[in-house]
Amino acid sequence: MRIAVTGRQGQVVTAMIERGKQADVEIVAVGRPELDLADPTSIRRVLSAVKPDAIVSAAAYTAVDKAESEPELAFAINAKGPGVLAEVAAELNIPIVHLSTDYVFPGDKNGIYRENDATGPVSVYGQSKLAGEEAVAAGTPNHVILRTAWVYSPFGANFVKTMLRLAETRDALNVVADQHGTPTSALDIADAVIAIAKRLATNSDPKLRGTFHLTGSGEATWADFAEEIFVGLKEKSGKQISVKRITTQEYPTPAKRPANSRLSNDKLANTYGIILPDWKQSTTVVLDRLLGGTKG
Repeated sequence: MRIAVTGRQGQVVTAMIERGKQADVEIVAVGRPELDLADPTSIRRVLSAVKPDAIVSAAAYTAVDKAESEPELAFAINAKGPGVLAEVAAELNIPIVHLSTDYVFPGDKNGIYRENDATGPVSVYGQSKLAGEEAVAAGTPNHVILRTAWVYSPFGANFVKTMLRLAETRDALNVVADQHGTPTSALDIADAVIAIAKRLATNSDPKLRGTFHLTGSGEATWADFAEEIFVGLKEKSGKQISVKRITTQEYPTPAKRPANSRLSNDKLANTYGIILPDWKQSTTVVLDRLLGGTKG
């Protein structure tokens, strides 16, 4: 099976290239300059040449704060681009898996978010990603939209690597403790996306299509996540870092973040039988790769 994945250096595409080898799947990364999500002509040309059995829409404009001042670019990449990808998937008669985000929700719900809950993004980034979901759904019924959250991995820029970098020169860090969600490893996302794409390519059941949530098991705040990272750091290096829990108000950003990013994965588990590992377990896996063996 051949899967075309948009992007070349993102966390998910890098993880998919690695995991694809284990799953006996050919992952073809397609990105700039050959394929530019802001250029519909390039999308059609490149994907027609690749001739994939499925498309994974993983590339995105992810500069959450910068999007507030670049809304046109954010919408071009996160909304118009995926819409064209879906149209091309329909033309090629193949499925598309599109990665979305918890940012499509306002984050003011007391409980966990389910797929049919009302959306209401509070940032330009979230608005552009919601528009991308709508464009994909309009482009082809043969789609799966996966909303994930708090993505990290051994690759690229992410929260885990930022914490480890800051820990090199500091003994204490301020971390937000009133935003709730679930850290999700790109390695786990890659495994799930490959499994879903395989099912879609061989099974036309409409129940396998639609919108699903895909995050690690369990929940945490950013401060909880940081503390878990530093537990691993201490085990590997002996260095101890303390976390001071602060409020979102004490760490202002141009774009508003959802206070509640907790997503229910029940629909995915019931439909596909896919349940991602507990976030602490997956954090340990990534830390092992980034930090190497244990102390001594």
